[in-house]
Amino acid sequence: MTILQGSLLGFALWTLALLLLTVGVYRWGRILTGRAAVNEFPADAPTGAGWYRRGTRAHVNCIENLPVYAVIVQAASMRGLAGPLVDVLGIGFLCARVAQTVTHVGFIETARTVSVRFTFYSVQFVVMVALVVLLLRH
Repeated sequence: MTILQGSLLGFALWTLALLLLTVGVYRWGRILTGRAAVNEFPADAPTGAGWYRRGTRAHVNCIENLPVYAVIVQAASMRGLAGPLVDVLGIGFLCARVAQTVTHVGFIETARTVSVRFTFYSVQFVVMVALVVLLLRH
């Protein structure tokens, strides 16, 4: 497995961990302690603690971006794109994804935290564009 492929696997595992540690802990904790019924979590209405709502949105954001990154990594793998720059991009992508998620879930939304979160997302976007450019030039 290349480092780039490992970053994709890391992203997928991070998405699952986020689901378990935010949505899963909150919902199942409330259901198993009898504080909520299994059908009390409507997808179209904001309910629950602030960190839970932010966790839900952060998980959806991972789900939205995972397929895009997966396609880019798959194309890079199929074309044999490799090297130190590609490795750094893969590591940078995963680190920025984790930092974005931690910022999203762990901090109340203020202008500063949203700016920090957007910066981490911007790093991921630049990495994906850079990988596409490298692919086209390969």
